[in-house]
Amino acid sequence: MIEEKREELAAWIAAQAGVPQVGITGLSKLSGGAIQENWAVDAAFPDGAQRFVLRTDSPSGVAVSHGRAQEYALFRAAFDAGVTVPEPLWLEPTGDVLGKPFFVMRRVNGVAAGHRLVKDDALVPDRAALARRVGREMARIHTVRPPRPDLDFLPLPDGPPALAAVRAFRAWLDGQGTPQPVLEWGLRWLERNAPPAGPLTLCHNDFRTGNYMVADGALTGVLDWEFAGWGDPLADIGWFCAPCWRFGARKREAGGVGALEDLLAGYEAEGGTAVDRSLIPYWIAMATMRWAIIALQQAARHVRGGETSLELALTAHVVPELELDILAMTKEG
Repeated sequence: MIEEKREELAAWIAAQAGVPQVGITGLSKLSGGAIQENWAVDAAFPDGAQRFVLRTDSPSGVAVSHGRAQEYALFRAAFDAGVTVPEPLWLEPTGDVLGKPFFVMRRVNGVAAGHRLVKDDALVPDRAALARRVGREMARIHTVRPPRPDLDFLPLPDGPPALAAVRAFRAWLDGQGTPQPVLEWGLRWLERNAPPAGPLTLCHNDFRTGNYMVADGALTGVLDWEFAGWGDPLADIGWFCAPCWRFGARKREAGGVGALEDLLAGYEAEGGTAVDRSLIPYWIAMATMRWAIIALQQAARHVRGGETSLELALTAHVVPELELDILAMTKEG
């Protein structure tokens, strides 16, 4: 357990920071993080206190999730591109200190809980401003493009990103041996209506309400980069705007916190390129399909014994609602 490794962690942080000694004054597991574990670390340095987050592996994971060394590289690339992320500080890739790899980043203030951000106007007094800020952050992410030697672990899509996603989802479903007729229908619709391939950019692939911090109404950090990869930038917009990530505030298309046009205004102002509005419904449908597949994968982690977790077991219960959304989004005529 990480709590039992306080002294080893303190010595490692001191070595990385180049100081003679560090004391761990606080160490607690943070809520959230179904794929990875996050720990709040309060440390006493010779010149004062500092606050960090330690990010490490959960007992089990999903195949498409990056390792900690890879996620650290993604944080670094985003930070260098001007994306508002917690500053990545140090990587321990071997597992020698805690028994598994981890990295340490600065802790940022704010609230990430989606159900609070969409409902509490005190947390988000200017929803248009927050939606525009999210759009700007996305545009900064999408300035990172291949080839990038520091991100050489990211594979390029095999053909148009939309069709590559359909093939991957279908292959996973085919390997489960359980009929999923609605999802198969949705995959066929996504295959038949796939847009032409656009420019490849870095996509966060999990940029949604709940994965960024907000303090005093402003975005303070984009979190959870373990699914990032090369893809169509509209995939990020579709994921952020999917109804399943609006936390009940379905009329606010931009992640439940604001209007779609405000999101796109921020994106276009930062990136300088116009967004084809006609393609956004397709990518929202793709996002809904992707979350349905991930929900089934999460439940499989529990059922197959990789990690016993009520949270993982209950995740599959969202699939019927996602299927209804998929049917509504893909009906013909």
